[in-house]
Amino acid sequence: MSVDQKMDGSRRQLLLVTSAAGGVAVAATAVPFVASLTPSERAKAAGAPVEVDISKLAPGQMMTVEWRGKPVWIINRTKEMLDSLKKTEGEVSDPNSEKPMQPEYAKNEGRSIKPEILVAVGICTHLGCSPSDKFKTGAESGVSNDWPGGFLCPCHGSTFDMAGRVYKNKPAPDNLEIPPHKYVADTKILIGEDGKA
Repeated sequence: MSVDQKMDGSRRQLLLVTSAAGGVAVAATAVPFVASLTPSERAKAAGAPVEVDISKLAPGQMMTVEWRGKPVWIINRTKEMLDSLKKTEGEVSDPNSEKPMQPEYAKNEGRSIKPEILVAVGICTHLGCSPSDKFKTGAESGVSNDWPGGFLCPCHGSTFDMAGRVYKNKPAPDNLEIPPHKYVADTKILIGEDGKA
């Protein structure tokens, strides 16, 4: 065997070892990169439906849960709150919920599946602020002497009734959004899924 043949064999072996090491380095770099392209568990959870137990939600109370990074209000409306919806019907801009801010099953006076339970995204449709609950009525509310109860956006003064319907001549163009939801039990709501897909 000549010296040239020994060198060619050594070069070939060196080339193979170097190529193998380079391949391992590329694979080691590619795995974390490819993994970074898949959504994290937190990102998956952010879009996932949220199950809420409302068994302890007393009449007149509201609870807030997070779905897709948005606050979702669940209000157990009293008879008085529901009765106020008839009074505000002529004062709100979309009384029959004709604009697409709710699923078909919530296109009713209460904008809800069950009359007493309102499920709404707590974000003003004007500039995305979060309205405050103003459930107290009249002068006690701090809104007006004839206030029937509802929500007030402190940023620009948009007001919403107890069904999340926006009052006329306010900055907010639409009613509060009603997210897709369904009852999986009498006191359990799944927000983010309604079976209508």
